[in-house]
Amino acid sequence: MVNWISLATIAEVDELVQQSETIPCLIFKHSTRCSISSFAKHRLEQSWELPADTVQPFFLDLIANREVSNHVAGHFGIEHESPQVLIVHKGRVIYHASHLAIALEEIREQLMAVS
Repeated sequence: MVNWISLATIAEVDELVQQSETIPCLIFKHSTRCSISSFAKHRLEQSWELPADTVQPFFLDLIANREVSNHVAGHFGIEHESPQVLIVHKGRVIYHASHLAIALEEIREQLMAVS
């Protein structure tokens, strides 16, 4: 089970950047109106077996929080896509994937590389 932390403000994104200094942070950008996004979210949640001390998972609802999504894209210099996963470590994006390329195995590999 994924214990998502909601990202709903720009201040929370800034806090995430600070947290990433001690633990990698994963941002899942999700469109509640998109079936591919729902499928990608479901795949992550079904196979999530990552220990809580390896990654902090954040959930960004793109429909409700467009300004925050735009801030994430601009701050990290990663073009917006939906669905999209970003791993932030030590203040920068070390991995990102979108649509059906989002795979827990690849996320796990990226996290192991920084641990």
